[in-house]
Amino acid sequence: MKFHNPVLRGMYPDPSMCAANGKYYMVCSTFSYFPGVPLFESDDLINWKQIGHCLTRKSQLLLENSSITGGGIYAPTIRFNNGRFYMVVTNVSNIGNFYVWTDDIYGEWSDPIKVEQDGIDPSLFFDDDGKVYFISNGNDKTGRGYIQISQIDIETGKKLSENEPLWYGTGGRYIEAPHMYKFNGYYYLLNAEGGTEYGHMVNYARSKNLKGPFEPCPANPVLTNRNLGGYQLQGAGHGDIVQATDGTWWFCHLAFRQIDKYMPFHHLGRETCMEPVIWKDDWFYIGTPCCSLFDKQGYGEALLEVELPFEHKFEQQNFNYHKTFQNLTTKNDWNYLRNPHEENYEFGTDFLKVKATNKTIKNLEDSPSWVGIRQCAFEEEISCQVELSKSENVEKSKDSTAEAGLSLFMDENHHYDIFITKEGTDFYANSRICVGQAESLKEKLKLDSNKATFKILSNAYCYQLFLQTEKDMILLSQADTRYLSSEVAGGFTGVYLGFYAVDSNSSAVATFTNLSVIHKEK
Repeated sequence: MKFHNPVLRGMYPDPSMCAANGKYYMVCSTFSYFPGVPLFESDDLINWKQIGHCLTRKSQLLLENSSITGGGIYAPTIRFNNGRFYMVVTNVSNIGNFYVWTDDIYGEWSDPIKVEQDGIDPSLFFDDDGKVYFISNGNDKTGRGYIQISQIDIETGKKLSENEPLWYGTGGRYIEAPHMYKFNGYYYLLNAEGGTEYGHMVNYARSKNLKGPFEPCPANPVLTNRNLGGYQLQGAGHGDIVQATDGTWWFCHLAFRQIDKYMPFHHLGRETCMEPVIWKDDWFYIGTPCCSLFDKQGYGEALLEVELPFEHKFEQQNFNYHKTFQNLTTKNDWNYLRNPHEENYEFGTDFLKVKATNKTIKNLEDSPSWVGIRQCAFEEEISCQVELSKSENVEKSKDSTAEAGLSLFMDENHHYDIFITKEGTDFYANSRICVGQAESLKEKLKLDSNKATFKILSNAYCYQLFLQTEKDMILLSQADTRYLSSEVAGGFTGVYLGFYAVDSNSSAVATFTNLSVIHKEK
């Protein structure tokens, strides 16, 4: 039995999962995008369906002055205890560490309950005696990283004990992603080390006592792709473990797909993968080849095609999609930059209207008129018609400039745009390549009206941006995908397809119609 990784494609990093009521639930990081923390449900741990977001209100998720490259929501953990779901996370731009809860997984979540503990990547652990512990990473006075723990009151978030160090890990840099479990009388403390890049790895230790001392697994790192030079799937680490209803064990984790064997760049973001888990002598082993060779000391690897070492029923995967305005939903698919001004957006059954403001993507203190969906595959064929409204005040329009279009968006300084501009009473089609401090506008083409149909073709290596006319497809720009990668731009996100409008007079309206985003697996 085989399945394919990643199981969640596009920017879905830092996954955490839990089992509840015969199903499985997963959450991922969202950084400075709103709403925050997508929530997925699965019957088989291989196929996941999004059912909403955990953070859907500004009272839960304040993102003012939050840059895409380093702000917002980091590394959630989801847990289920006594009939209640908890999601604990860090907002590095605002409140710090907090958790929310719900008794209805399909409904709204509570307002944040703050925990006064430093570090990131928080996790909750519910012990058998009813005590609840809050775990995060931290640093000692010398700057050395470790995993720390405190007891909390789960009703209020109040700390009932001081922070105590649990484990310094195996010596890898950037110790993070701690999760505590209790299996077969042992406490297991899982972490990630090596940084969330090409040296990423998963390690763990065990102890008979909650606070140690912890004995490292002799096979650490139990999962890493750091020695798979040239393999497409890289950066395996930061994950969570769960037992399925059929008795099998599973591990979810992040990884990313680089664009080519000898081109170590990734622009789709860190994605979510699944791995089988095998136990022996109260140690667990993850991925390939450790599941079949766990009697040998060594590490497991994350592969694109995974052959299961045990029986487990799951539906056949289908990674093809055709996204349109008709099948995209505001509940699951659309994200904004920071906290949106919702009055500037109208979602119809076959259109999207965006009211322009004078805020641009570089105005970090506010949210521009921008809304987007993740790019989830290297190869996509995108088309959309854009209409930029004419001003009713001819005299006023002579001095105004407005712009609306599509953006292949990595962050505020790394994006490729194709758009209509209004200059006075005239309309033009143009494109922009923005890489760091370098910004290049191409030669504009005058339009006969205030409408244009744009087409984008993408593969692993490049984007092509076209103006579609009745007679021709006119290439406006071609640019490498690698300049929108994390290796160039920095940060932890992935490329979005953005729909935006900006106007110096904040009066224009952009109408997007006939959206088609197609991906077909080869």
